[in-house]
Amino acid sequence: MAVAAPAGRIGHEDRLNIVEHLEELRGRLIVSLVALAIAFGFCMWQNHALLTIINKPLAHQTQKQVQAGRGPLGATYTVQQSARTVATQLQLVVSALERPSSGATAATRASLRGATPQLHRAIARLSKAPEGDKPVTLGIGEPFTTTIGVALIFAFILALPIILYELYSFLLPALNPEQQRIARSLTLAIPLLFVAGVSFGYFVVLPAAVRFFQNFNSGQFNVLVQASQYYHFAAVILLAMGLVFQVPVAILAATRSGVVTPHQLRHNRRYAILACGAVAAFLPGDAITLLLETVPLYLLFEASLLLATIIERREKARAARA
Repeated sequence: MAVAAPAGRIGHEDRLNIVEHLEELRGRLIVSLVALAIAFGFCMWQNHALLTIINKPLAHQTQKQVQAGRGPLGATYTVQQSARTVATQLQLVVSALERPSSGATAATRASLRGATPQLHRAIARLSKAPEGDKPVTLGIGEPFTTTIGVALIFAFILALPIILYELYSFLLPALNPEQQRIARSLTLAIPLLFVAGVSFGYFVVLPAAVRFFQNFNSGQFNVLVQASQYYHFAAVILLAMGLVFQVPVAILAATRSGVVTPHQLRHNRRYAILACGAVAAFLPGDAITLLLETVPLYLLFEASLLLATIIERREKARAARA
């Protein structure tokens, strides 16, 4: 079986036939699949922690709705709080009747002493935080399939740096030395930007989107969130933000390859703003999430433009000295 060659073993001047290219590709695919399998096994081992992490934005918003008495879970919590109030008042009455000066007979006070611990336990149970902060499942196999899907998504995110490295190592010999230098710096930035985009989607965009959709016209519906739909919704946002944060790589690749110049990008800034808004509009959410997605996209564009300008000036200075 062919073993994937490390990056750089095959030079730009080397010539391989189709069979040798396929053997190298097979080796790199095997390495990528092994990395994905190991990451998947780790995610399945820690699936409870993963589900807790991805459930947090939904749980926070659901707790607010339950405490406000909205939906079937909110109605149950309202009844729970009413029962707690009744139990608390009953405990006060029992405590008053237990006193020797209450006028109750000794037999009555003795029987009330047995009811006091039961009231304490009932009040403690009724004082618990509202439940129902997890998505619901409707099919008998949905917990299993949903867990597998979430573990696979996180496994892909964890294994992405290795997968990108193997892809980079396979394509690198086709480039000349100057192109290899450019591709190396851009490829190293891809996983970092992807992680940054996923983090931004999780901490900023996903909570805002969940808050909008769960509160939209919620008074007319009994809102219960299905697990498979919620995790699909969350995966779309996280992966979309991870891919959207690749804008700097695309801009730097375009400027370094000569497709477009930094001057042209600066001159057409208004189109960049429209493009950022159009991309954000395709992602789930409301006007607030649209703004939350458009602003970082435009900031990424400006940062990429600044970096491309600096690189261009350095290249011109180096060419002048040469």
